[in-house]
Amino acid sequence: MKIASKLLLGCFFLNVLSFNAQTTQSQQNNYSLDSLQSKKSRTVLQKSMVPASLIGLGLIINGSDFERNLQSDLRDKVGNDYEFPIDDYILFVPIVQMYAADALGMKAKNHWFDQTKYLFISNVVSTGISELLKSLITKTRPDTTDGNSFPSGHSTIAFTNAAVLQNEFQNTSPVFAYSGYAFAATTGVFRMLNNRHYLSDVLMGAGIGILVTQLVYHFEPFKNFNPFKKSKNISFFPQYKEKTYGFYFSYAL
Repeated sequence: MKIASKLLLGCFFLNVLSFNAQTTQSQQNNYSLDSLQSKKSRTVLQKSMVPASLIGLGLIINGSDFERNLQSDLRDKVGNDYEFPIDDYILFVPIVQMYAADALGMKAKNHWFDQTKYLFISNVVSTGISELLKSLITKTRPDTTDGNSFPSGHSTIAFTNAAVLQNEFQNTSPVFAYSGYAFAATTGVFRMLNNRHYLSDVLMGAGIGILVTQLVYHFEPFKNFNPFKKSKNISFFPQYKEKTYGFYFSYAL
């Protein structure tokens, strides 16, 4: 009961922070440069609230008796020999969702090349941060195989991909846009069930992935670099054939 109460309290804490982040903003007909900059600053702060909260909570419970007891309870319930490596695959589902939506003609925020550009940048930066922290902190995994537990690399990638999907479709298809987080959260859960990570590892990885992606979409690096933007004869989408994964690319002259 104590563990359940703490989990409920943590969820309530995150929901309160998330609710407070959704502040209403007044609209005016004319904006000065200063007011536009102020609005952009407020926007990035709001978008950073939830991932910053995840990172903060991960740091608070890292190495605590609470997370060790939670991990022990989870393994007791599923069995010490339990292993179901679905978490090695579903972290990429949001990417497949995004390109499949493009192939089906769903309206997105950006051209497919810009989507790929921001997806690549977000993953390189977030994974780089995650791997750097792993090498510095050297926290032992629950299964004691190595010292790369904190933060969870799988969770970092999963939530980075989910955040890219969110940013691309949140204004046109909100339900679809946020559906990627279901697969990201499932990835994190199975990292714990498979005894590869503690809760704090997953929370930290999730926070890093979301925060980096929100910042990438806010600053839009290499915004004007898109050699394919004016081309109407290019097709690009994920492909699955005979148990192999890849991407289909075609250019019609």
